[in-house]
Amino acid sequence: MLIDLKKYFSGENLSQPIDYTVDMSGVEMDGVYPFVSPVHVQGELRAFASSAELQVTVRYTFSMPCNRCLAETKKEFVHSISHVLVNKLNEEEDFDDYIVVEGDQLDLDELIYSDVLLLTPSKYVCREDCKGLCPICGKNLNEGDCTCGKQQTDSRLEALRQLLQ
Repeated sequence: MLIDLKKYFSGENLSQPIDYTVDMSGVEMDGVYPFVSPVHVQGELRAFASSAELQVTVRYTFSMPCNRCLAETKKEFVHSISHVLVNKLNEEEDFDDYIVVEGDQLDLDELIYSDVLLLTPSKYVCREDCKGLCPICGKNLNEGDCTCGKQQTDSRLEALRQLLQ
């Protein structure tokens, strides 16, 4: 979605509602396509002080295998995103606080795409207290304890085990 910001930068008192979806189903993360629903973007773009303020809320369903136990889980994410858009910066202004838009055209899809990827967790767990998999037999420890770990000891630690007896 391209938005012409020329009127916003000219100082007019404008506002524009935003309500649309961004398809991110083709985005691959760790060999998985986790965006199982389009990203719904809802909010407002308004002018102030020869700039534009973008405030939106994004909602999407995300499905990834847990990094600890490999269980496939879905989560609904909701993020609030806010940006101040300008066409130029003064020397004393901090670049991190503003987004400079070249040519008065904002590609909102690209901005939302970048924000969603930055806000999505890099490590995905099914729940905070996930116990993961047994390193020996591969059993999901969330479903119960396994007995294989008690029977086998890493041979490199045998000397320590003997000291503790």
